[in-house]
Amino acid sequence: MDMSSRSLLVVTLDGPGSSGKSSVGAAAALEVGYRFCDTGLLYRAVTWLALARRVSASYPHAMRGLVDEVELAPDDQGRLARVLVDGVDHTDDVRGPAVDAAVSAVSAIPELRAALLGRQRELAAGGGIIMAGRDIGTVVLPDADLKIFLDASAEERARRRTQERGLDPEGPEATAILEALRRRDELDSTRAVAPLRPAPDARIISTDGNRFEDTVDAVVNAIRDAAARQSADSDPRRAEPSGAGA
Repeated sequence: MDMSSRSLLVVTLDGPGSSGKSSVGAAAALEVGYRFCDTGLLYRAVTWLALARRVSASYPHAMRGLVDEVELAPDDQGRLARVLVDGVDHTDDVRGPAVDAAVSAVSAIPELRAALLGRQRELAAGGGIIMAGRDIGTVVLPDADLKIFLDASAEERARRRTQERGLDPEGPEATAILEALRRRDELDSTRAVAPLRPAPDARIISTDGNRFEDTVDAVVNAIRDAAARQSADSDPRRAEPSGAGA
């Protein structure tokens, strides 16, 4: 994919679970007029469908066969944030605790990741998109114009998820969320296929203690800076000899 020929950037936004990739990425995309895709929804959708159909992760070819049944659809702001299966909206279903517990194991299936790779790259074609996930900058779009890695401690991420769900921060459900995030971090960072890690050239943004708006601003500024640099690099006037016309 020739990234240099486009005026709109391909931006990757990676990070651990509940680091804010989806909400921050969607808000930043709206600010700069880009499309937004949370690729984690694809994996959640396949995981939910596998649970609903009782398809075991130990049968990778059967898991791969579920991919064609899943569709990402735009919401009322144009974000690819709705999950459809057979034309039915299952967006709420894919965010349940059963999917939380199973999605890391499903995401580690090489055949499934390979099946979803082409679809993700097709979405990015043409630029003007922020694509969020866990291996977008390292595997899916290694030649992206800008790679961002959102980082946050497990404790901070658990606090946010507990707050989003209206749970008692001192209750057993909050403790279970923290433990689940720690387990997922371990699985994601040590899996043999596409482990979670920042790309070598990624811009790392730590979000611990940040207001949501602060993190969105940091992502928007990074995109605008990268776009300005790309525009300057492609300006033919920069190629003129410094002594021209002397």
